[in-house]
Amino acid sequence: MTDGSGARNGAIEGPEGYDTCSTPIMAPFVGELLDAVDLRPGATVLDLACGTGFAARAAAALVGPTGRVHGADSDAGMIRVARDLHPQLYPDIEFTVASADHLPYDTATFDAVVCQQGAQFFPRLDAGLAEAARVTRPEGRFAATVWAPVDRQPYFLAQQRALHEYGGPDALRHFVRAFVVTAEQLTTGLRAAGFTGTAHREITFGITLPPLDGYARAHLTALWGGLIRQAGGEDALNRAAALVREQLAGHLADDGTATLPFTALLVTATRPGTPRVRGDL
Repeated sequence: MTDGSGARNGAIEGPEGYDTCSTPIMAPFVGELLDAVDLRPGATVLDLACGTGFAARAAAALVGPTGRVHGADSDAGMIRVARDLHPQLYPDIEFTVASADHLPYDTATFDAVVCQQGAQFFPRLDAGLAEAARVTRPEGRFAATVWAPVDRQPYFLAQQRALHEYGGPDALRHFVRAFVVTAEQLTTGLRAAGFTGTAHREITFGITLPPLDGYARAHLTALWGGLIRQAGGEDALNRAAALVREQLAGHLADDGTATLPFTALLVTATRPGTPRVRGDL
């Protein structure tokens, strides 16, 4: 039963639920992502495939009132929530519904382009990176995070097994997409798009998740609740959440929270100061 806002049995589905449940996992990596592009007051920044605006909101605090921040995502629901959530303390963040491979910005607009766990969902990775290069100013910086393989991440691995058992093929297919892009694919694509100085490194945080008795189900509901119910009804969602908790029982603290390692790959690059000429090495 819903309450009219997407909530069912206390859990919120859709973009609102995604923002609430993903914040504990996303927040630690946002700082690393923005540090990688060395944001200064007055800078112009694009949060590409921005979701509900985690990186855009943090970037606004760094660039200050003289800076400009934009966020683009193809999901209109995510953009709606991003607009609702962004603070009015710094520059106004302009959120736009746009695909990564067709951005509505002039060439050489941004000092930095960042992408937090979004490159995996570009319609075409090469075209998205080419657009990122086009809108980045000479000597501007690019940084993106993608998840390390799922078998190295206890929480995500538990979710994958639960979706395999109870989610049906559609939910599992959506889940797997978050782990399909590698650092090597990104660095190769960035060089082909015209970036230089590509590099990548791993970042691991031990993140304390809220008590799993409620969080495991809420997170599943926010991301794949509808698909899980299509596969097996409300009982399937309850069983999937129980399986996540069961697999992580060894990590539980007395208060029900769980501190788990999450690993992302941070990929960085720089736009050359002058355009490359055909034949340049």
